Amino acid sequence: MPRQPLTFGISDLAKEFGITPRTIRFWEDQGLLSPHREGRNRVFSRRDRAHLKMALRGKRLGLSLAEIKDLIGMYETAQDETPQLLECLRIMDRRRAALEQQREDIEAMLAEIAQFESQCREELGRRGIDSKETA
Repeated sequence: MPRQPLTFGISDLAKEFGITPRTIRFWEDQGLLSPHREGRNRVFSRRDRAHLKMALRGKRLGLSLAEIKDLIGMYETAQDETPQLLECLRIMDRRRAALEQQREDIEAMLAEIAQFESQCREELGRRGIDSKETA
């Protein structure tokens, strides 16, 4: 198995994670990545790569930028990862609850839409109009 390089260029990371260099520069602007420079080129460390991976995972999970920063910051300073893991569980619990609430809200809206559609079809039927003709 080939060894992972010690440093990465912005194009390497963009290709690996399927994102644009602009996205990587965004995470750098947010303080989550701190590449060093060789001339005009950014050179990212394994640590930067790990931070980018965590940031992208946090984004996929719907975490806020502040939550992502907190988790990465805890990872950097912790000798014992227990507090980080507990905080991660708390954040995931809040995220799950928010998503479950959104699902309930969506289901309620879909039911309301179905009821309104039914009322509209009934009214069209009373007027002798086939609702399929208007769709």
